[in-house]
Amino acid sequence: MKDIALKSTHEALGAKMVPFAGFNMPVQYEGVNIEHETVRKGVGVFDVSHMGEFFIEGPHALELIQKVCSNDASKLEIGKAQYSYLPNEDGGIVDDLIIYRLKEESYLLVVNAGNIEKDWKWISSKNDVGATLRDLSDEYALLAIQGPKAIEAMQSLTSKNLSEINFYNFVVGDFAGIENVIISATGYTGSGGFEIYCKNNEVKQVWDKVFEAGAAYGIKPIGLAARDTLRLEMGYCLYGNDIDDTTSPFEAGLGWVTKFTKEFTNSKALEAEKARGLENKLIAFKIDDRGIPRQGYDIVDGQGNKIGHVTSGTMSPSLGIGIGLGYVPKVFADVDTKIHIQIRKNAVAATVVKLPFYKV
Repeated sequence: MKDIALKSTHEALGAKMVPFAGFNMPVQYEGVNIEHETVRKGVGVFDVSHMGEFFIEGPHALELIQKVCSNDASKLEIGKAQYSYLPNEDGGIVDDLIIYRLKEESYLLVVNAGNIEKDWKWISSKNDVGATLRDLSDEYALLAIQGPKAIEAMQSLTSKNLSEINFYNFVVGDFAGIENVIISATGYTGSGGFEIYCKNNEVKQVWDKVFEAGAAYGIKPIGLAARDTLRLEMGYCLYGNDIDDTTSPFEAGLGWVTKFTKEFTNSKALEAEKARGLENKLIAFKIDDRGIPRQGYDIVDGQGNKIGHVTSGTMSPSLGIGIGLGYVPKVFADVDTKIHIQIRKNAVAATVVKLPFYKV
């Protein structure tokens, strides 16, 4: 089990530390609902330093990225980021990731913590073009400062204008007295804010100054449990729950980042799948009555026949109702379709809804 750089800081703050994706991580401090509301209405800080950072550089960097990623990275300008995924050879997903274009021939790939080793081997195995690869995951820390008050609370820490960093854009500059920090707006909560990439030996200074600057705004540390409820209210997929090595990217709703303007891993088969049409689809649903859907629960029709399964589910702190994502046959996927979630012995009524669950 790996420790993140700020482990002792989180323990001193009373965090409940749990194993997650091979790391000791803070799952909560005061409680999920309080932390969730802090991000929705104010500003909170997640330590997500367990995420992986791969640097791909050189004259063949783009060529390799185009080969292994579904999206068209040739469209990326310096200072912009792009959501994408790594297709496998079997129609599934190795991982989803974010690509940052740092310089003309320099890119940063941010991957999920539990997939660092798998992704590194996968991308390396495809590198027959001579791109330079560096896995600096163990050297980098990552803080996500999220919430509607994030920009105002943090502006004093940087000479960069935080309000000018649009969604899926980033700048490299000074932050909290540290130079060459990546400040990006690629949040996973739906409540605004930004992420700070710095080195492990710099993150304590950044953390302390962030909390000093944010004190007047009620800033609080936020754990991974609230991160999960926040991302689910937005309908953002979580690898290992909603997508995995066996998931069709089209059934998962990732057609928008699957670009057939170039060839990439398994692109011919994926193009054929798109032409055939979908059998199943990832849906969003809300519970009509009382009950909390959980990952793995069956989705059933009105006669109690199993038609699918829940991939993510929770009691929405913002809405006060049970919400979830799950796969069902396409015939049950239209908005307003009535389905049922098998919660223990009860088939609880639910309705297919349009994302996001939480609307700003």
